[in-house]
Order: sequence, then C-alpha cells, then structure tokens
Amino acid sequence: MSINPIKDASPDHAVLPLIAKRYSPYAFTPKVVEEDKLKSCLEAARWAASSFNEQPWTFIIATRDDEAEFKKAIECLGEPNQAWAKHAGVILLTVTKSNFTKNGKPNRVALHDLGLAAGNMTIQALEMGLHVHQMAGVNLAKVRQTYNVPEGYEPQTAIALGYAADPAEAEDPAFTERDMNPRDRKPLREFVFTGAWGKAAPEVA
Repeated sequence: MSINPIKDASPDHAVLPLIAKRYSPYAFTPKVVEEDKLKSCLEAARWAASSFNEQPWTFIIATRDDEAEFKKAIECLGEPNQAWAKHAGVILLTVTKSNFTKNGKPNRVALHDLGLAAGNMTIQALEMGLHVHQMAGVNLAKVRQTYNVPEGYEPQTAIALGYAADPAEAEDPAFTERDMNPRDRKPLREFVFTGAWGKAAPEVA
C-alpha cells in the first residue's frame, strides 16, 4: 500500500508499478535506514550503465545515527532543503569525475551517468519501502571545502533517502501541500519527435 496514494501516477501506457508509485517526498519519518538496505541501494547504483564503464559517480554518505556527520552533510544543503531533509535517514552528496580515466578527455556525459545511478538507487529503494528525494539546492563550494573534494571532481547534487511519512506529519504546512499535489507529466507528443524538431512521432501523436 502506498504511503501517499495521491502521488500514484496514472500512466497513459503500461509501466512497472514501482515507477508509478515513485515520488519525491518532503515528509520523512526520522528513522535510521537499516545498513543492509542502504548497502542494497548503493549496490544498485553501482551497477548502472556508464560511458566507457567509467562509473564517474561518488557518493558521500551521512546517516542520521552518526549525528556529527549527518549535521555536517545537512549544512551543505541549501537552507530550504535543510528544513525537510533533516528528517531523512540518509543524506548522500554526489560528485562526478570530470575526465575519463581511459584517455583523460572531458566526460560530457558524467551527469547523465550519475542520473542513471541515482535512478537505479531510487527503484531499489522503493522495492524496500524507502523513498528518495534528489536535490539541486546544494552549496557546492561548501561540499568541496568540507569534504576536501579534489581537483578534477565536481560536487553536483544531494539525495535524501529514508522512510516517507504521512504528509500531515510535515512540520511546515508548505511541505504538506507539496506532498499532497498530484503528480503530473507532459504528454509524450511534447517531447518525442521524428523527422524534425517539434514534429511528434506518429507513435505518440
């Protein structure tokens, strides 16, 4: 049973049930994520596809049972995100390697590959009753300084991982409202083209 049925998607075409139930909660239960579940989420990310098998991602993790490290990670988030992410079980700060190990050339798809890894993690988390909320609101300079991220690596995003709570439990009514807004997506015809830009493919027109 979904923790927040209002977020269950109504896809136009058949998709995996977990995809339909995925959403990014603002309300988390302040509960520690079990180590075996965290390892499974990280293992799922590990097996994502990447160009040249570079695996350009790094995850800096902090769990709420280590108060000092958790506080350090939370303080790297933008203030609006700190307000709700502090209730998650785990905070992950993401970093990508700028150049390929194979040839030293810039890896222009590093963010793409990080996204695939995060996607794998998200589906694995859902399978185990967890939820993921990815964030762009991160103080990247602070991440670099706090964790001594070396040259050639770029801090990128943050991920909150944990147990979603009933939206009514959010301490800020604004977060409750966000969690109660139904999910919506553009129709396929708006972004699946053929022949020319803006010409919807016949399969989706």
